[in-house]
Amino acid sequence: MPQKIVNNDIFGFIRPSIDAHTLGIFSVSQLLKDCGYRVIIADVRVTDVVAKISKTNNLFLFKKWIIENGISRLGFSYRLDPISAQENFGRIIYLLNEIKVLDEVEGPIKSVYFAGLPEACQRIKIEYNGRFPIFIGDETPTETLQKIGVPYFKIPNEILKGSEYDEFRLKFGKELIEKESYLYRSPFDISGYPNFGTRKDTVISRIKHRQTKRQLPLIRVHVGPYNPNYIEALKEFQSWLKELANDGWLDIVSIGSSQLSQSDFGANWGDKPNGGGVPINSELDLINIWEASRPMLVRTYAGTKNIPNLARIYENTINIAWHALSFWWFCEIDGRGSYTVKYNLEQHIETLKIIAATGKPFEANVPHHFAFRGADDYSYVLSGYLAAKTAKKYGIRFFIIQNMLNTPKHTWGFQDLAKSRALFRLIKELEDEHFTVFLQPRAGLDYFSPDLEKAKAQLAAVTALMDDIVPSDEFNPDIIHVVSYSEAIGLATPKIINESIKITFEALESYRRLKKQNKMENMQLHRDTNDRTFDIYNEVKKMVFLIEAFYIDLYSPKGLYDIFRDGIMPVPYLWERRDEFKEAVKWSTSLIDGGIKVVDANNIPISPSNRIQNIIETKRDN
Repeated sequence: MPQKIVNNDIFGFIRPSIDAHTLGIFSVSQLLKDCGYRVIIADVRVTDVVAKISKTNNLFLFKKWIIENGISRLGFSYRLDPISAQENFGRIIYLLNEIKVLDEVEGPIKSVYFAGLPEACQRIKIEYNGRFPIFIGDETPTETLQKIGVPYFKIPNEILKGSEYDEFRLKFGKELIEKESYLYRSPFDISGYPNFGTRKDTVISRIKHRQTKRQLPLIRVHVGPYNPNYIEALKEFQSWLKELANDGWLDIVSIGSSQLSQSDFGANWGDKPNGGGVPINSELDLINIWEASRPMLVRTYAGTKNIPNLARIYENTINIAWHALSFWWFCEIDGRGSYTVKYNLEQHIETLKIIAATGKPFEANVPHHFAFRGADDYSYVLSGYLAAKTAKKYGIRFFIIQNMLNTPKHTWGFQDLAKSRALFRLIKELEDEHFTVFLQPRAGLDYFSPDLEKAKAQLAAVTALMDDIVPSDEFNPDIIHVVSYSEAIGLATPKIINESIKITFEALESYRRLKKQNKMENMQLHRDTNDRTFDIYNEVKKMVFLIEAFYIDLYSPKGLYDIFRDGIMPVPYLWERRDEFKEAVKWSTSLIDGGIKVVDANNIPISPSNRIQNIIETKRDN
């Protein structure tokens, strides 16, 4: 076990640059900040150094980063291949000894922590005989902090407290999984409408057909095996698609394409690392994927380069069910692309025009990316609303609300409900005869436990949460993005995907029966939820009024860039370009009663609309 930490300890967290799925770093950072500790998250330059740590100059730069930041506790996260994780961690420990920064050789680092997949954690635990605390992602907030070494008295009551609503849903999930009745379900017959499964099929037609037959929501799943061999990976993926299509559980397959597929489509990849995901590099690859998917609808990530052209390619090859863009994200500030934020926005607006011309729906892949970087709940909702209004301005007729729950994963359920309801209500107010809104909730990326039985119960529990967002509408949500229960330990196979869908359907039906039988609290009347929803809704309305009045042509690339640059939506955990966005990263956020708020130096929440007013007044004065 590590030494008990002291007030002046500084935590440094690192990850290899190739690993983009290490959201636990931000969750743990938030917890430590709430306990009063300083946290340094390595930026892209440092993560690149860590990825090639054996090089002499990189080793020097890594040591420099540790010394200059005064880091005394070091955390290393790696959620890709367990053997690679063990090798990378071992290399770092060896080199930390060599450059004499560990405390056992009189260096500043008192403790080193590792977070990764369960197999990687087990390997490291055995190799080092439990010398380094390991984290598999299943720990509660209190367990995480105590394993790190935080004294119990330093942990705020807000973290220690639980939520009765969350406990009820998890109990519901456990009982549902124990009964195993979900295993005996049969898939719905989703055929029977014109153009089903053809190139003229649309997600709008499928939603309307499902509602006419009074069936449960459409299901979308992110699918893609990992294989470093290009040819073998594509063959395996097509095999998976055919299996999923024949089984009949899945409506929309979302291609889990590789980073290179998004950033370098059609180029010569050479020896560039794939970074996980299906390697897709030609229009023929996409056409073959569409053929193997019949009769499922197909969609995929937007590109991070030549974005408008790639959107056209998706139309012509996979008849993409709907497009998704992330506006401020998937560019240089998060390591997912090479474009500046401003140019990225320009490219996305141009792509919006192309999408509008097709009549296809558009999904704003936006709010949760702000949450990943420490944004408060008001900013989460504001960013989603701004994206929706921008989409409407440029001619989008159908808008899909992407609503990631459990982000951060320590968010209390009623806070998730409030955030979701406020977002849904605000965007629904934009509806008219030319603009229709659909809701698509999903579980958080780092929500699920590596304990698969617990993860199954969590899947049922988060499905219940989804059903409480708009409980008065039997057809809501319209689409559920099912995150498979195996998320914490590895990619989901078709068998796991199908089982996850069965659990989702069983949970929806069972939970709705409980509500009809009055065997649970009516969350429509839940006071804390309604008060928080009212608060978020009204504050965001005020924020929108203020920024629309001040920023000329807000719903343009320049307007959207300016509000981000000026700190309208705080991102304290931004990875890169912190100098450019110094006004956005300067704010502190904290977990307050299970929700995220911007706080002052004394951890007291700051009024969102007052904060915006002050930003605007400062700009006027300057």
